[in-house]
Amino acid sequence: MDVTDLRIALFSGNYAMTVDGANKALNRLVEYLLRQGAAVRVYSPTIAEPPFEPQGDIVSLPSLAIPTRSEYRVPMGINSAVRRDLDAFRPNVLHISSPDFSAREAAKWARDRNIPVVASVHTRFETYPRYYHLGFMEPVVEGWLRKLYRRCDALITPSQGMIDTLRQQGMNDDIGLWTRGVDHAVFNAGRRDNGWRQSLGIADGEMAVGFLGRLVLEKGLDIFGETIVELKKRGVPHKVLIIGDGPARKAFAELVPDACFAGFQSGSDLGRAVAGMDVLLNPSVTETFGNVTLEAMACGVPVVAADATGASSLVDDGVTGYLVPPRDVAAYADKLQAYAEAPALRHAHGAAGAKKAEAFEWDAINQAVADTYLRVLAAKDGVAG
Repeated sequence: MDVTDLRIALFSGNYAMTVDGANKALNRLVEYLLRQGAAVRVYSPTIAEPPFEPQGDIVSLPSLAIPTRSEYRVPMGINSAVRRDLDAFRPNVLHISSPDFSAREAAKWARDRNIPVVASVHTRFETYPRYYHLGFMEPVVEGWLRKLYRRCDALITPSQGMIDTLRQQGMNDDIGLWTRGVDHAVFNAGRRDNGWRQSLGIADGEMAVGFLGRLVLEKGLDIFGETIVELKKRGVPHKVLIIGDGPARKAFAELVPDACFAGFQSGSDLGRAVAGMDVLLNPSVTETFGNVTLEAMACGVPVVAADATGASSLVDDGVTGYLVPPRDVAAYADKLQAYAEAPALRHAHGAAGAKKAEAFEWDAINQAVADTYLRVLAAKDGVAG
């Protein structure tokens, strides 16, 4: 059996509703699988005008908009029309990419038919409650996730740190690595445009501390803001460059009132914006990988990040950037101050990061997922035989 024998039903909670690291990775995976001759059908909530052209055929799932977060919709199970479509498609592997109601029902549908289930873990959902003053719910969410993931044939996740975390949490015994790639044609140091920086009020000699990603509380916006305040108190010269947009933009702007907000960027404009940073500050602890960290590294930008599941597998501390205890504002400020006072160190770490990023190529990375499908399918066939 090879990739051309695969018939994959992919369930996603957000395949083409917003632009984020998870759905960009899923779309790249589907494009690769289709190019290799596999059959793929995607089941996801849909919207009238998606922000990008999604890969593959999509079957719309019943869903509800999330209050106060209308850019997302919660899949609400699989109705009779979806079940008929699954029966007609006849998948031999089911892939779930978010632990929602539809994924749970789909996983049961597959188990009832002896079809292997692979789950990809893209974010640390169990950490989200702490950002909305509901930290007491974290163990409950973790248990809810465990109930689903223990019933899957295999898990795949983007970093070794996340593999270790999932094992410690008892989520599954079969956990593989599906890391992430980077488009080097878009993200490279040659994209830096000093004229564009100047148009935002950032002079050539000024150190731009960048944030890259959706502006949502769970990205650590509070720690980012507190770190910038600390830099000001110390008199460290810098500018702040914010790339991205989201529902917390207004609140974030109050934390960093002097920041340059470049808004949402895509394609070559995104590469130019990332290369326009001098250092990326990434205090998020919810990432399983950290696409933004890799994109900055590919652009020759050193990274100061939380020593957590995402960045810890990418950033070589003291070589391509720095890893900092997640909520230690003074430590974040120390590392940024060191870069401000030693531009040569900043450039050396950036160059080392760009060198490391060269190894992250998408096709080889996505083949690892196809190999996981083939392995669990062979194991299921062996048991059935």
